[in-house]
Amino acid sequence: MGALIAVGALTTTTWADGVDQLPANERKIYEVVDPQVPLGASAYKDFKPKKGPPWKIGYASSYAGNTWRAAALDAVMNDLLPRSKEAGLVSEVVVTQSDLKDAVQIQQMRQMVDDGVDAIIICCSNVTALNQTIEYAYKAGVPVFSFSGYVTSPYAINGAANHAQGGGEMATWLADKIGKKGNVLLVSGIPGFASSDSFDKAAKDALAKYPDIKIVGEVAGKWTDQVAQVEVQKFLATNPTQIDGILTQGAQENGVLNAMLQSGRDMVPITLGGEASAACYWRQNPEWIDAGFHIWPPRREMQQMWEIMLRTLQGQGPKVQSVLRPVLPFAIDDVRAAIPEDCDLNSTDFVEPKADGWFPSAIADQYFERPADPWKPVAQ
Repeated sequence: MGALIAVGALTTTTWADGVDQLPANERKIYEVVDPQVPLGASAYKDFKPKKGPPWKIGYASSYAGNTWRAAALDAVMNDLLPRSKEAGLVSEVVVTQSDLKDAVQIQQMRQMVDDGVDAIIICCSNVTALNQTIEYAYKAGVPVFSFSGYVTSPYAINGAANHAQGGGEMATWLADKIGKKGNVLLVSGIPGFASSDSFDKAAKDALAKYPDIKIVGEVAGKWTDQVAQVEVQKFLATNPTQIDGILTQGAQENGVLNAMLQSGRDMVPITLGGEASAACYWRQNPEWIDAGFHIWPPRREMQQMWEIMLRTLQGQGPKVQSVLRPVLPFAIDDVRAAIPEDCDLNSTDFVEPKADGWFPSAIADQYFERPADPWKPVAQ
């Protein structure tokens, strides 16, 4: 990673390698970023796999208990894997989940390496806990790809949205929406996990710029609607203070919404990250808010990581350790186009960017030394 240079009250970042190799339009994505995100050159610039395709892939997930994880896994099993099999690129995917236990995820990853996988995708873990295991995989010729979050190991490739940018943008939007004054409830994801902490820190920094806004409470929704609903209900029941807006991470906004609806309080602006259920409420109440934000689109983020993995296994040479995507705002018209008027307030689906709207090939090519179509079928 590069050096920090103080310019008056501002801090900017320069990189001696890695991000500096990207074109200017992509470097802008990294101007506001969690300082722990590795931004140097990738260890896989000259990587060649142990064998040619079809490859065996491991997917070591840390959790399976929410709709977001289900959508990401659905993208693998019902889209990316079938397409990869048809192209002769992937033979199978071995899936595990560790129920948020680092030691279990470590054991599962080591077993995958010992069983001969050619690459491992992980989601979504502590930033340092897996580093020794990632190095173990690297020494065995097995690259590790951290999906929708990041790890600090130099032997991993991270792929995600810029969650710090997302936290800052969503907090700034909420501040404007409540007139730059009032009380805010912050609903975190899973504290200690990369994307959750990155979002929260940036969100708090953004709200700190508004002296008349106060964060009056913080609860952890664990990226799960049922958990978020219970935690927000408990907070509202035991804290009669007025709430003017709720800043929540994704995959739990419907739980937050339901807690407010059942509280008897007047509805307030709530940040939306793409759950179709909460988007349905917006569709039916178009004056409620004026923007949502794609920060965690599960199928698009998984496709991003999958294609980075394929390109790396094909020897295309990733330039950087972390491939970040900018936050994409979406409007009520996007919601109307995605879900019907008689939409389901309890849907487990997501409103997501179009397939080519998150990490299109023309952009992806800029992150690799020797770019090529990752889906080109292998001659049999």
